[in-house]
Amino acid sequence: MIIVEQIKLAPGHTDFDLKKKVCRVLGIKNTEKCPEFEIMKRSVDARKKPDIFFVYSVRITDGAFEVPKGADRRRIKTAEEENYDFAVMSGLQGKMPYTGAENKTAKVPEDGLFTKTSGSYTADKNNRPKARPVIIGFGPAGMFCALMLAKAGFCPIVLERGKCAGDRIKDVDRFFETGKPDENSNVQFGEGGAGTFSDGKLNTGTGSGGGRAREVLNTFVRHGAPENILYESKPHIGTDILVNVIQGIRSEIEGLGGEVRFNARFDVFLRDNAGNVRACTYKDLRTGKMEEIPADGICLAIGHSARDTFEQIYGAGVPMEQKAFAVGVRIEHPQEIIDRYAYGEDFAALRKNKVLPAADYKLTAHTKEGRGVYSFCMCPGGFVVNSSSEEGMICVNGMSYHSRDGRNANSALVVTVSGEDFGPGVLDGMEFQRKLEKAAFIEGKGQVPVQLWGDFVINKESKGCGNVIPSIKGSFAFSNLRRVLPDFISMSLLECMEDFGRRIPGFDMDGACLSGVESRTSSPVRIPRDDTGMSEVKGLFPCGEGAGYAGGIMSAAVDGIKCAEKMARYIL
Repeated sequence: MIIVEQIKLAPGHTDFDLKKKVCRVLGIKNTEKCPEFEIMKRSVDARKKPDIFFVYSVRITDGAFEVPKGADRRRIKTAEEENYDFAVMSGLQGKMPYTGAENKTAKVPEDGLFTKTSGSYTADKNNRPKARPVIIGFGPAGMFCALMLAKAGFCPIVLERGKCAGDRIKDVDRFFETGKPDENSNVQFGEGGAGTFSDGKLNTGTGSGGGRAREVLNTFVRHGAPENILYESKPHIGTDILVNVIQGIRSEIEGLGGEVRFNARFDVFLRDNAGNVRACTYKDLRTGKMEEIPADGICLAIGHSARDTFEQIYGAGVPMEQKAFAVGVRIEHPQEIIDRYAYGEDFAALRKNKVLPAADYKLTAHTKEGRGVYSFCMCPGGFVVNSSSEEGMICVNGMSYHSRDGRNANSALVVTVSGEDFGPGVLDGMEFQRKLEKAAFIEGKGQVPVQLWGDFVINKESKGCGNVIPSIKGSFAFSNLRRVLPDFISMSLLECMEDFGRRIPGFDMDGACLSGVESRTSSPVRIPRDDTGMSEVKGLFPCGEGAGYAGGIMSAAVDGIKCAEKMARYIL
């Protein structure tokens, strides 16, 4: 394919302006002869304020087009088009059970087993029918694992401890009002996982991954996400749209013969005499009954907050190891401070009518001792969210709606921690998180503890707002976060904040609003897997953020696709 790069246009340009610039690079004088093209990437270049530009790369979609001699070839390149193919990536060309189209009319046995007459698998050499793959968790990793397996005809069964999106939203709203979480249906657990109540950022450092990342984006768009996520350099969906998107993906899975069981909390794995996974049990939270499902392959996509499951599988002998992560606080500023930093003093005019997006930032630093301090999960125009999932604990996260038009910008401001800080045990990091969250609950008297930066500096309890009015989902109380955080965390934040204030004028303002505790930046454990994607427990496929292999919606979804590929190879 032919790609035209480095097309710069001022904010407020028209589609015709873009077309003229494409023609200019191609050396075409008559715009009526411009070949068909589509946008591949768009970013904002604000390095030389006040001159700000949108920078485009476009792909020529006319396969017969030949680049004219007068074209500016410095800005034109050719590349192979990358299309995702599940059968190719899984190495199972010609071996798939049946196609998705056929699967829509297939009859799936209620006992979870495929038989010779069910339209899919044949019996194995011991004449035992194959079992449907099981996925534990319906966040981005489990969702895309299930979707790929369903498309390939494997009719997966998904177990999700939380509720469907509609019921989950009611539980979350009730929690924001009362402060009492449902430990199975909350900001962390339920349809879509923790990503449902987030900014919906789709940034990823995983690369194209054989077309997997593009497949994820295409899937989101197909189910109602805005098309600009296909080309924006920093795409995001927003909680308000994401809720409907994930319900659409679930409907597709079900239409292809898959099944999603909500209120189904995983209990234990069952193994055969060789130690291989052969089934699992789960508790139906509505009836209290225990159910057993046969399974020749289980995807463990439980997310980073399934602490009871971490304890259960570790006690059952599944190899696990501790992992470094980061903890700290959320910090809120007026969005206009971040817009001014990004776009210059004329930011108000540039942001009018949403010509430019609400600006974001990314900050990193190291203390004199070498400890990392950085911003994380920045939410322009967003909200801080009480994201607790256990009684007697408080933790926070960030979220935005699609419009990102809230008055405040917020981000986690966190400090790296490791076993040297919390102990050598596999689950010591998880217990460290719990300790901080219990302290936050006590400090805020059951509400999100909040403190102004100026008061944090002098170790004083805040008594009210400064020039930042907190935007928090859930109730909050002015407190002293220095009584929540270990001294080394507080000192690290204090040491690096001056540097952050130099980079973004006003970032270290006394009235900046802190809330805590930000403790779940990533999983505190990793569940090792080999090149086949399996744990030492054969048939068990650790996947996504909870297993320690992802850090956000996109990377988790991509890992879910990779897991599906490896599960298909194993099952067949």
